[in-house]
Amino acid sequence: MLHQLLGYPIGYIGLLLEAILPVYIVWKRLLKGLEGVAAYLLVLAIADGLRAGVVHAFGFSSPQYAYAYWLPDFGIEIAVFLVVSAFFRRAASGRPELLKQLRFLLGTVFVLVIGISSFVLFQNYDRLFTRFIIEFNQNLYFTCLVLTTLLYLMLVQIKSEDEQLVLFVSGLGISLAGPAASLALFHLTSGDGFARALVGLTIPMCNVIMLGIWFYAVGRAPRTVASGIPLARGSNDGKVVLEVSRA
Repeated sequence: MLHQLLGYPIGYIGLLLEAILPVYIVWKRLLKGLEGVAAYLLVLAIADGLRAGVVHAFGFSSPQYAYAYWLPDFGIEIAVFLVVSAFFRRAASGRPELLKQLRFLLGTVFVLVIGISSFVLFQNYDRLFTRFIIEFNQNLYFTCLVLTTLLYLMLVQIKSEDEQLVLFVSGLGISLAGPAASLALFHLTSGDGFARALVGLTIPMCNVIMLGIWFYAVGRAPRTVASGIPLARGSNDGKVVLEVSRA
């Protein structure tokens, strides 16, 4: 009961933040370089809004909610992978050889996820929705968790001065790792009451923590280019960099 009383409000706070942050990015003229972040948040907001509407109309135990959860989740996992890829590209900015290797790695990983998930489909071709979609979503989710961890370690290794990127990656890591840990406990305990309550609280709470970190990253953390020169916020970023370079 407690996780329902707390989980619902936290979930709606997350939905509100998912909708507000892209608007804030556009309003403050910060969209350049943050297109992937804004698109990912819009996907989250649409998916969570759809799920909330279906829950109110049909309830958690309805087949409609199952479709409203797993089908939008397919889009969410694709969006997560794309935003992680965008973060890798930003981290490797100014390092063309590293960028080339990362593109090959990310492309290979995505093909492998599709291949592994399709193998399940061949074994259960009459259960496309219940097997392939769920299997693909779970495989890509944990793949993105591993990639995000590797990206964070990469940023530490190269001593990145891009504070904003570090915050983006840290927030995304929390939103992926927290639910993964709680879901692992859920399966290990066969879904007992405590584990179920923990999942109900952890998922929306980690999402809100991520959004809070991202709000700070967008509003306060400095953006940097490959040369390490901090970028001012707003529409005059390029002008500021040019003036600094001439000084």
